[in-house]
Amino acid sequence: MNMKKAYIITGPTASGKSSFAHELAKRVNGVIINCDSVQMYRGIENISASPFANHTITDVIDGVPYKLFSFLPLSKQISVAEYIKIARQEYDAAIAKNHVPIFVGGTGYYINGITNGIAEIPEISVQNRNRAREMVANDLNAAHQLVPNCLATDPQRIARALEVFLETGRHLVDWQKEQRAGAILPTPFKILINPPLEVLHERIALRVPDMISGGALDEAEYIIKNNFDARRAIGAEQLCAFLRGEVNCEDAIKNWITKTNQYAKRQRTWFKTQFFADLVINHIPNTDDIDLVLN
Repeated sequence: MNMKKAYIITGPTASGKSSFAHELAKRVNGVIINCDSVQMYRGIENISASPFANHTITDVIDGVPYKLFSFLPLSKQISVAEYIKIARQEYDAAIAKNHVPIFVGGTGYYINGITNGIAEIPEISVQNRNRAREMVANDLNAAHQLVPNCLATDPQRIARALEVFLETGRHLVDWQKEQRAGAILPTPFKILINPPLEVLHERIALRVPDMISGGALDEAEYIIKNNFDARRAIGAEQLCAFLRGEVNCEDAIKNWITKTNQYAKRQRTWFKTQFFADLVINHIPNTDDIDLVLN
């Protein structure tokens, strides 16, 4: 068996990477380390399609250790640098126990940080951090225009790009070209699960109703009750709009599916241009693919 020291398993949403990673972990004595920026939040497990949807949040699923899932309240947020730091701690802990770290998720800036490190950007003042978040909250489009090189659509990422610009006078993409630090070395074996877009669309359309019946509406009510930012996760904004009476249920579901399809397309573009996999699986993975990885 050709077992690697560590793995990164990534791909667009609904590609089957979580199930594939779990089965691989059972074969190699692995530890699953989350690199999905939404599944780290506690209280939206169904909306985020977390492995802990309808599952008691523990450190283990079916004998496999799970790390960095559902640990962050929706009232908080962390930077990429903070994520890399705690991900590295979980990596080191797994290695120390003779486990195989398996990073799983589809968040490009986390994966990029794991494989390439991150630029050492100066610390942001509280004043500029708050100013950036106020600008994003008041007019997201206007805020985005101030950082036109930021390709993100997530308000949190736009606010990050804006706060760096306000603090340093330089765009985040320019800082990211500087010397980087913090990458996991040696680089984990990189697996991209990338089924055709039409396959993803079909799976997304099927799973959204299941997510709603599984408890996503309760999670949206939790967001509204606590006045959390519904834009943190695709699906949350659409369900909250329904619960507020702004759209009907059918339109909320349709909007959720459309937004998720658009996100999957953006992810595929990022993987095509920014992620250089050691192995690409162009279909929904199965046990034969695990044998391929290990042999």
